[in-house]
Amino acid sequence: MRAHGAISAQVPAGRVPAGLLLAGLALAACAPARAADAPAGPFGGLASQAPKETRGLLDEARLGFYAHDPMSPEKGAADVNGELVFAPFGPGAGPFGALTPRLHLGGTLSLRARTSLAYAGFLWRLPLNDSFFLEASLGGALHDGRLTSAPGRNAMGCRGGFHESLSLGYRFAPRWSVLATIEHVSNAGLCDQNRGLTNGGLRLAYSF
Repeated sequence: MRAHGAISAQVPAGRVPAGLLLAGLALAACAPARAADAPAGPFGGLASQAPKETRGLLDEARLGFYAHDPMSPEKGAADVNGELVFAPFGPGAGPFGALTPRLHLGGTLSLRARTSLAYAGFLWRLPLNDSFFLEASLGGALHDGRLTSAPGRNAMGCRGGFHESLSLGYRFAPRWSVLATIEHVSNAGLCDQNRGLTNGGLRLAYSF
């Protein structure tokens, strides 16, 4: 009975032992830190696992520079590319995440009065590991280039055409990625001339 009374005196009723209190605080502090360290983006992490209604409409914003069709009459110019990528139409993660399309809208502006374009379409992303991914897109584009042959200009043939791109991406931070991208625009032979346009370069992407 005396031993029991001594223990009761050391732990008064209604009081929490200091060791248990400190342990609880430590666990509570670690939980948000782990959540913050989880990768964001459509190929894993909090952004892809959150219910669709909790995600924003806009998924990524991208900006970068391209070499302007270095194998064509328009070679020697440089372009600025900007692009907006919207949230997936379905589940963006899991075994079928790579099959889920995302809408993207963008434009490539020539800095030397060569062919500029605006495009829209769908893109698909295939994760290679936790950091690297492949991305492909298909859609349409409108451009301001020459339709027929002219010195130093591509003969595009049609005012519109098909737009495709292929990117190798590297995620170096939870919300930041860099992409090496090649884009191509052509009319697939629907018009008399079809020189097309192929640009390539690097872009920086921020995931919301």
